[in-house]
Amino acid sequence: MLTEERRAYLELHLAVLLYGLTAILGDLIQLTALVLVWWRVFLTSGSLAPFVKARQLVKDLGPAMFWRFAGIGVLVALHWVTFYGAIKLSNASICLVCMATTSFFTAFLEPLIVKRPFRWYELILGLLIVPGMALVVSNIQTGMMWGVVTGLTSAFLAATFATFNKKYIRNHNPTRITFLELGSAWAFLTVVLGGMLLSGQHFEALWPTSMMDWVYLLVLAFLCTNLAYTLSLRALRHISAFAANLTINLEPVYGIVLAWLLLNEQEELNPGFYWGVVIILLAVFSYPLIRKLMMRMEANR
Repeated sequence: MLTEERRAYLELHLAVLLYGLTAILGDLIQLTALVLVWWRVFLTSGSLAPFVKARQLVKDLGPAMFWRFAGIGVLVALHWVTFYGAIKLSNASICLVCMATTSFFTAFLEPLIVKRPFRWYELILGLLIVPGMALVVSNIQTGMMWGVVTGLTSAFLAATFATFNKKYIRNHNPTRITFLELGSAWAFLTVVLGGMLLSGQHFEALWPTSMMDWVYLLVLAFLCTNLAYTLSLRALRHISAFAANLTINLEPVYGIVLAWLLLNEQEELNPGFYWGVVIILLAVFSYPLIRKLMMRMEANR
């Protein structure tokens, strides 16, 4: 019989597999990052609307909590715009590896936001990500560096919104919170996109121009967003944000393999890049073992 914690890890791994697919879809969809994310949150929040009582959200949550989750939705929007921006500026593999630094940022943010003590082994494992990232950066083309910077920004935003979700999600329905956060992301991006259009900003396309783009968008919205986002929120009820983000570091594994199969990105990268990925993954797989050992030592004191 599955314990709640084991079930949470299984659900999170399924979410991570779907997250890995988002980078591939982002590379395939022929839209700018901002427009792509607008469509993503429009479709996902709209599809969730029939399953939640939207008009009662403020009453049920209270104004303060409602606006907290709405603010987290803005962070989600910024995270996704920078995520797809990193893909457009470099490639899916590089963006996914940048996302592995989320655990490094979480090791510092979670104690500050959730108000718990710093754990020295989390900081060390977070720092292990740094040499891996150094190898990744030193083995890519100079023209892709802005993609790395944008990807690291996306990782910081991911650590921030995941930690705030960890702080506030307990005792709240994940589907309703997903709707609120993604609806807030859509409202925020609508204002941004509208302001850019009014100022004379030109976009090559504001809606998908091919049938395959529509197919990719629907997969992105309903499987890689609705299902994956809800599963990750459910998992956060039973595991820490740091453990969740270390598991999410497996996203490069799924994503890079998919990039090999679908995008042939291995032709753009050299062995040094993959050594960096190995170092990052060592930190991922070390965390559960070290955490278990530390808990056993504390119990024996």
